[in-house]
Amino acid sequence: MGYTIEGDFWRDGAACVRGAFTPEQVDLARRAVDANLADLSPLAKRASGSDDGAFVEDFCSWQRIPELEEFIRTSPAAAIAAHLLGDTAEVRFYHDHVLTKEPGTRQRTPWHQDQPYYNVEGRLNLSAWIPVDPVPRESVLEFVRGSHLGPWFMPRTFLDGQAKWFPEGSLVELPQIDGNPELEIIGWALEPGDAVFFHGLTLHAAGPVPGPHRRRVVSLRFLGDDMRHVVRPWTTSPPFPGLADELADGAPLDHPLFPVLWSARP
Repeated sequence: MGYTIEGDFWRDGAACVRGAFTPEQVDLARRAVDANLADLSPLAKRASGSDDGAFVEDFCSWQRIPELEEFIRTSPAAAIAAHLLGDTAEVRFYHDHVLTKEPGTRQRTPWHQDQPYYNVEGRLNLSAWIPVDPVPRESVLEFVRGSHLGPWFMPRTFLDGQAKWFPEGSLVELPQIDGNPELEIIGWALEPGDAVFFHGLTLHAAGPVPGPHRRRVVSLRFLGDDMRHVVRPWTTSPPFPGLADELADGAPLDHPLFPVLWSARP
């Protein structure tokens, strides 16, 4: 194991993995991000105001960006996910998410959980947040320690706070987080090669990018073997059109869209 882990994933809901990726793997991830930015998919969106730098997101591009698929399949990300999850016999890939904040982007990524936006349920899941640029503490992804052990909170759109996924009142509203003395916020400054891994229910947010440098990140989502497909009566984020016709509600995610990347089985 050529990397070191800071934090306790199941206690804190997040952990920093130093030296997770070699310089060659980081270069591959960087080329993947740049290829994605040069050819955005129909799912791409701008998540910042028109006068506020540019925060661009894109999803589910691994099947059309060769560099991205190569990084997903050949990097140790899935093996690290298996190590952190612990209690799983296999790790499936769920989806990719490219997040770029251009210099001068003042927009904070607001506090949220990921799993309520998704079409999956279960305990054994996590994301790897992999920067290809240095990220100072003021611009990193940060987390509310232990929040993955609490309730699901209402997912809302980042710019206008709309409840597009669950009906109003059906989930707990997000409490005040910033400045709350009862909550502990954790985060790590990162260099290329480092990554943070976090649970789908861990509350997280990210700072602005005030300086002259970009913050390019590829985030990979992984599923352990207890995860199941859930047919939602609304469009999830990201959407998987037609999947409900192929996978029943409650079925394992046994589908070409979600390849097994790590397995302890013979």
